[in-house]
Amino acid sequence: MFAGVTDQDLDRLEEVCRRRELSKGEVLFSQGEPAVGFYVVTDGKIKIYKLSPDGKERILHIVHEGESFAEAAIFADGLYPAFAESVSPAAVLFFPKKEFLNLLKEHSQIPINMIAGLSRFLRQFATQIEDLTFKDVPARLARYLVDLAGDEAETIQLPISKSQLASRLGTVSETLSRTLRKLSDDDLIRVRGKDIDILDRDRLEDLAESTRESF
Repeated sequence: MFAGVTDQDLDRLEEVCRRRELSKGEVLFSQGEPAVGFYVVTDGKIKIYKLSPDGKERILHIVHEGESFAEAAIFADGLYPAFAESVSPAAVLFFPKKEFLNLLKEHSQIPINMIAGLSRFLRQFATQIEDLTFKDVPARLARYLVDLAGDEAETIQLPISKSQLASRLGTVSETLSRTLRKLSDDDLIRVRGKDIDILDRDRLEDLAESTRESF
């Protein structure tokens, strides 16, 4: 979000933000609360999620170090659209709504960068909806692992628990466990706790691109 801004702009941003330390499981805000500002993660991870009427959690996104969240909520109706909770001990920078909007009026590069960042999130959520609509759990899991590994990594570490990953993929823990075993039995991956070795990237990528009709 702050790429390309001047040192003077960064000084102004530093003046308005406040650092907050979080313990694991601490809720930053709840769905429907008035949006009083947005956050940037400096340490740890934050999960963004919604709750179904029966209380079931559905993870929308995991926010990592250096990433921001809740920017859009300071516009529009000004309500947080979901819950935000730390999944590990974490630290965030909080940017109050009023002070930050005043900065936007004076420094055009910041809102330009915000538009780019929000567009990236829209693409991510569009991909997530497409995966839930057209892909089965093995393909969703393969896509998640491929994206997490990037271009070169042969071993990755899951940044969240397996139950949280199941929620992120729109399934349940038992189905995720069976899918991990199936990919292991097929020699696509090797699971070592939270560490996963990618044994056959080409086949994993093919699975990630497959749709329900392909199985």
